[in-house]
Parts: sequence; structure tokens; C-alpha cells
Amino acid sequence: MKVVQALGKRKTAIARVTLRQGKGTVRVNHVPIDNYTPKLSRLKLMEPLIIAGDAASKVDIDVNVAGGGVTSQAEASRLGIAKALVEFTKSEKLREQYLNYDRTMLVADVRRKEMHKPNRHGKARAKVQKSYR
Repeated sequence: MKVVQALGKRKTAIARVTLRQGKGTVRVNHVPIDNYTPKLSRLKLMEPLIIAGDAASKVDIDVNVAGGGVTSQAEASRLGIAKALVEFTKSEKLREQYLNYDRTMLVADVRRKEMHKPNRHGKARAKVQKSYR
């Protein structure tokens, strides 16, 4: 049986995706995707499955995701699922469909939170207001 593993990252969330031939079940942290909350994150996770169509219905997908927030976990999982499906099917057409729909389906978003500067309080770029008079 063919098994494909893929990794998806977003900010500090890391999703490990295992994909194998099966009946089309998708589980995120041992929870079926139909029961995954919040709904917006569930819809985010469904995007690569909907685009893949019948290719997604022939495989079982298990996602283990940790770190980050709810949205980052959903986006990391989405990236991992899409990468795994492309690797499993070896379809250039599916890869192009993902890239045309949204580039972040296959390419990780490398943006990170800016670090706070030393001897300053507040935000990363906040400075003390200067008075000229």
C-alpha cells in the first residue's frame, strides 16, 4: 500500500499529514473533518479536497497538527493536505489547479511576527513620541 507523508507550516503551527489509499476519510487530530470546529477552519481544510475531486475520495488522510492558533493550524493542515495529494497522484494538472486557485496551497507563507526591540515597550516598531518644543 502506498503511503505519502507531507509537512505543512504556517507561523508556529506544524501539520504532519499521512495519506494512504482508503475510503476518503479525513481526520484532524483524530477528529473527523465533519466535526472539526470552527466552521471557517473546516471550510479552509476542505478547499484542497474539493479541488482534487475524486482523487481525494480514494484516500484516507490523517493530520496531526500542533502549535500556533486555530487559523494557523488550519492553514498549515491545508498546505500539508494539498502537498500530499499532489505527491500521491503525481498529477501536474492538479498541481496547476492548486497554484491557480491559491499559491499558498503548495508554497508556505514564510512571514513571521516581528520581534520586539530591546529597551522599548509596546509593539515591535513603536517609539517614544518626540517633542520639538
